[in-house]
Amino acid sequence: MITVNMTKAKVIAHDKRRAARAAEFEPYDAIIMKQIPGNDAVAAEAERQKIRDKYAALQTQMDAAKTADALKALLPTK
Repeated sequence: MITVNMTKAKVIAHDKRRAARAAEFEPYDAIIMKQIPGNDAVAAEAERQKIRDKYAALQTQMDAAKTADALKALLPTK
């Protein structure tokens, strides 16, 4: 029988969550950091907040996962 170390599994899942979040942030980070003319930094920051909220909820769900299957189902697909 295979036993999954949930503590280590959650660390791996959170790493994948962070990587997915960073990929979604990337286009908005460029707009904000480079202050690209013609792009609205306020709108970019609003989109970044939506991403933060989405991944904060996912983090909470991952922390609450009791089984490896439940944790796996939460993993970002991107």
